[in-house]
Parts: sequence; C-alpha cells; structure tokens
Amino acid sequence: QVQLVESGGGLVQAGGSLRLSCVASGSIFTINRMGWYRQAPGKQRELVAQITSDGSTNYADSVKGRFTISRDNAANTVALQMNSLKTEDTAVYYCKIGGAVTGPFGGSDYWGQGTQVTVSS
Repeated sequence: QVQLVESGGGLVQAGGSLRLSCVASGSIFTINRMGWYRQAPGKQRELVAQITSDGSTNYADSVKGRFTISRDNAANTVALQMNSLKTEDTAVYYCKIGGAVTGPFGGSDYWGQGTQVTVSS
C-alpha cells in the first residue's frame, strides 16, 4: 500500500532552477534512504542524489554544487532543489525510498512513477 507521488517537473531554460518533491504515503514506520534517480532516452538509470535517515547525503559528480537534496521525516517527503540546470539534465526523474519498514519482515524499496524534466537551450 506504499505509494510515492512526485511533483515539480516541467520545462525550464538552461541556467534556471526547478524543485522536485516526493511524498511517500502508506503505513510506513521508518525510511532509511530517500533519493532521486534519472533516466534519459537510450541511457541507463543513474543515481542523482540520496539522503539517509541520519542526514548523510551523496550526489552524482555531474550535479555536485548545483543540486541539493533534503527530507522531512515527519512528513515522509524528499525534495531536490536543482539550480544552474543544463540541457544534459533532461531526463525522467524518479523518486526512490529504500529500507522502508512497513511490518515485521524488514525494509523494502519503492519507486515513484517519474516526472519529466526538460531543460531547453
């Protein structure tokens, strides 16, 4: 019954900014990792950024210094602030939670449906 809903995708010019949000709903006790992945046509899906329950973050080298990930544990939300966007950032962005505990059988991973981000020149 876990569901991830993403929002904030759209069209933006190169050099602009965009903020993505993801809300996880359902009977979730804890979430270890929350993050964002992206996939461009003909390319592999790649990790963009993730944040753990203790606040530790990591980013893909291509977005370091431009993107910032944050989470609100009480609301089960994760956000990605994207600045100085480049055309190379164009992709479908997917929210993912990892190690989500919903019962007595350990943690599980869940994916959102994805949201399109298009950066124009």
